[in-house]
Amino acid sequence: MRFEKGHKEATRRHIVDVASKCFRRDGVSAAGIAGIMGEAGLTNGAFYAHFESKEALVREALANALANQQDGLDEEQRTGIDLEGAIRRYLNRAHLEDPAGGCPSAALLPEIARQPLPTRQIYEDALQNYVSALAALLPDAGTAASVRRATAIFGLMVGTLQFARAVSDAAEAEQILEGGVEAALQLARAPSA
Repeated sequence: MRFEKGHKEATRRHIVDVASKCFRRDGVSAAGIAGIMGEAGLTNGAFYAHFESKEALVREALANALANQQDGLDEEQRTGIDLEGAIRRYLNRAHLEDPAGGCPSAALLPEIARQPLPTRQIYEDALQNYVSALAALLPDAGTAASVRRATAIFGLMVGTLQFARAVSDAAEAEQILEGGVEAALQLARAPSA
């Protein structure tokens, strides 16, 4: 059976998209190849026509999720979002309830730290890009201090989302999110050292 030109690449992109969601929803360790391929509507055997290993899929799925997150922030910056808007877009109920479609850091950070160096390097590069974009929204944009504060703000945002996802009470989760917004904004307004 012959497939249309581009079929293999489209199938690969589909597997990466499904895997990215599975990894963020279930975790890298819990998401197996059989489950990912089943969710993608493909057989296990089809996996090896596209990837040499699960590790290779993890790298590509993580890179894809991080690129999508960066594209979202870049688009918001083009439309004039300010730092508070970016923080509130991250720390909100919709993001809280959608780990599979949300920030890979909030969903996978402990597992990313255990991945091989090439995977961690992909994460580190994307983190630096995201933090730079956040730093550009700070009053002292373009300084080393703004990058340090943007890193701390992003860390606070990720931790806040993780805490809010860990509690079962919706009202408490909302309070955690709002507390995170307030703390991030205070950090953003703090004078540079």
